[in-house]
Amino acid sequence: MAKTKSVFVCQNCGTESPKWVGKCFSCGEWNTFVEEMTTTKTKSTGRSGFGVAEHSKPVPLSDVTVADLPRLTTGNHELDRVLGGGLVPGAIVLLGGEPGIGKSTLVLQMALHLPKAKILYVSGEESPQQIKLRAERIKDGAVENCFIVSEVSLERVLTHIENQQPDVLIIDSVQTLETERVESAPGSVAQIRECTAGILRVAKEKNLPALLIGHINKDGHLAGPKVLEHMVDVVLQFEGDRNHMYRILRAIKNRFGSTHEIGIFEMQNNGLREVSNPSELLLARHGELLSGVGIAAALEGMRPFLIEVQALASSAAYGTPQRSCTGFDMRRLNMLLAVLEKRAGFKLAAKDVFLNIAGGLKVNDPAIDLAVVTSVLSSNMDMAVSPEICLAGEVGLSGEIRPVTRIDQRVGEAAKLGFKTIIIPTYPKGVDFDKFDIKVHQVTKIEEAFRFLFA
Repeated sequence: MAKTKSVFVCQNCGTESPKWVGKCFSCGEWNTFVEEMTTTKTKSTGRSGFGVAEHSKPVPLSDVTVADLPRLTTGNHELDRVLGGGLVPGAIVLLGGEPGIGKSTLVLQMALHLPKAKILYVSGEESPQQIKLRAERIKDGAVENCFIVSEVSLERVLTHIENQQPDVLIIDSVQTLETERVESAPGSVAQIRECTAGILRVAKEKNLPALLIGHINKDGHLAGPKVLEHMVDVVLQFEGDRNHMYRILRAIKNRFGSTHEIGIFEMQNNGLREVSNPSELLLARHGELLSGVGIAAALEGMRPFLIEVQALASSAAYGTPQRSCTGFDMRRLNMLLAVLEKRAGFKLAAKDVFLNIAGGLKVNDPAIDLAVVTSVLSSNMDMAVSPEICLAGEVGLSGEIRPVTRIDQRVGEAAKLGFKTIIIPTYPKGVDFDKFDIKVHQVTKIEEAFRFLFA
């Protein structure tokens, strides 16, 4: 016999409390507890594992058989790179991002480029007519194997899965689903947890790959309980500024591949275009020499690309100098400015310093430190750096240039794009740079790099 009771659930972390409290004792957020009605059963629900017998027996790991289930390639090379080679049968992929960033466009493009797979697209936010308009804007792709349904009931969605027997399931979005087993409103912690668990059971039993689109909150984190990210197999974050054309797809969690890969897309009128060589788009070829510009050889995952670092140093108009960053860590910029003043002797304490990573990217690679200090010094001295020179190196607190990872890939990318010289940290003699058609200048201190650049 079912019993109904009232509990208060934190909408940020999912912590339950028998009474309302102002501050969550688990995550520390204020005013996040909402009353929800939960139903408990005295008897067991009979839910077993994913297709496992009720009375299963432990077996040795050596006796476990693994079925050879090949990955399903999506036809989108950037998406396949982030996923680790494609969709794994039975995997649950959670895609999050800002509103209007292009999440629905990305999954619809993937659905239209899978002509040999049967797609079930469940939309709780749009009607089939609206999805059809977006598909016509994307223009190309097969539409015969893509089945659209506008539904928010989990029970009816599971019925559609049983009737259609799709090869790929798309849910847009998981926050709109609701189940009859939970009496709370759609989007609540209990609804999201129960609906995701229902989709997870079906996906594992049928080896059905599923893509769930998730909303994010004002802090940039995925909305709903934290357990949602633990339940799924892959968590993808779709980033980018809506004022810029570029979008970056990152893997925050991936049970079947690396979390260091990124995919770069360009938003156009007819959808998202894959950017196979981002270096050529992120570099602006100026007709004249400009001060405050440095080219950095960065690396995201296994992919090297060259980015343009722009800096502006000017006398502070007011008493307190300003420090501003776009696409770079503010605290690291303050550290690099302190190194320039203490170790290199450049007085920047009374200067406003503005730093920008061109293209709207956010870069965390420490190898761009040398390009940052070079661009700041170039703007301060009003002396341009040669556009045929790029840089790669981490700057330490003592002013030394520290080695960075995968330097051969960075040097090769610079040589491929026609740069004549690259400044890198000093490496042992065993590293062979003669195979690249580019002059490699190795330095150990920032003074040596400045002497080479501005002599």
